[in-house]
Amino acid sequence: MKLFQLPQQLWLQQPYAGKSRHSQPPHLPYSIPSLRLKIRTFALSDPGASGLNSSIKSNSGKLLADALRYYYFDSDSVVEEALGGKDAVRSFVKTDLKGFRDSETEVLKQLSSMGRLVVGAGNGAVQRAANLALMRHGISIWIDVPLDMVAKEIVEESFQPPAAETIQGSYPEVLTQLTAIYEESRKGYATADTTIALQKVASRLGYDTLDAVTAEDMVLETLKEIERLMRVKKLMEEAARPF
Repeated sequence: MKLFQLPQQLWLQQPYAGKSRHSQPPHLPYSIPSLRLKIRTFALSDPGASGLNSSIKSNSGKLLADALRYYYFDSDSVVEEALGGKDAVRSFVKTDLKGFRDSETEVLKQLSSMGRLVVGAGNGAVQRAANLALMRHGISIWIDVPLDMVAKEIVEESFQPPAAETIQGSYPEVLTQLTAIYEESRKGYATADTTIALQKVASRLGYDTLDAVTAEDMVLETLKEIERLMRVKKLMEEAARPF
């Protein structure tokens, strides 16, 4: 039986991935035996025999790491912790933006040297060519969530954006700020190896609303894409071998 070699790093490019930092691995509030069974099949089955199907926000990264028995880090939170907290980050961004971006790059550099990681990467991570190059050490995945959903969560205070980004105001104001940040980062996100779009997952599963999509739905879709990418990589390696 042939084995798929799982990537040592998975970079989840999420515009707003939430407040989680890292896990060893994380303790989720619910059991996911069926997901683990599918992971086992994915990791061990012959190509073509696995048949995988594949949070929203930060839950997707933590759940994926738990299922793969990988560690999870949120790069924005690691930077905040290294610099001394949110207030220190806000001050640093105002006085020395380049220095702050250099700190982001250093964190990504250290993470890229480690194995068995799922990394939730924020906007700053995709705004430099050096950062994008570091992400090539693993598989990069763009978790595409509609900005209006993110704006609603920020206004309702069910979720905090990174300290480096001051986003506040009414819903229209928040949405305008998010749109500007998204436009600034879009080219970087487009370099991801694959995209998992919330809207497409909802449509594929026949859900009437986007809110119906669960973290497990997103993770299973992500795993399906990882399997596809690993299969393509394997075929390319075989094609490159001399006869």
